[in-house]
Amino acid sequence: MSDAHRFFQALADPTRLRCLMLMVAEAEVCVCEMTHALGEIQPKISRHLAALRAAGFILDRRDAQWMYYRLHPDLPAWMNEVLQITYRALADRTPFRDDRAALADMPNRPQRRCAA
Repeated sequence: MSDAHRFFQALADPTRLRCLMLMVAEAEVCVCEMTHALGEIQPKISRHLAALRAAGFILDRRDAQWMYYRLHPDLPAWMNEVLQITYRALADRTPFRDDRAALADMPNRPQRRCAA
């Protein structure tokens, strides 16, 4: 399977696309932030993040009990461009706008001591 095929396959899944769009918007996002923003359970979000990580599209890092995810800095330029264009096209649409609003309203975000 080609990198392009895997990349567009990842974008085709609504949960993975929403997670990626939050990473584009926020640079780095904790699992607890994604579960809150998307209104999904942690195992579902983690499963999708694991698929994105296995494909090499994102990186993770642990900070105490929290896992943070960000776009892989070595993504090919065309993939970054697709993600940026996609973000600009979808940012003001549901559910992407709602995800960012929910995240902005999240109490106890990791920077303020996440309770997740």
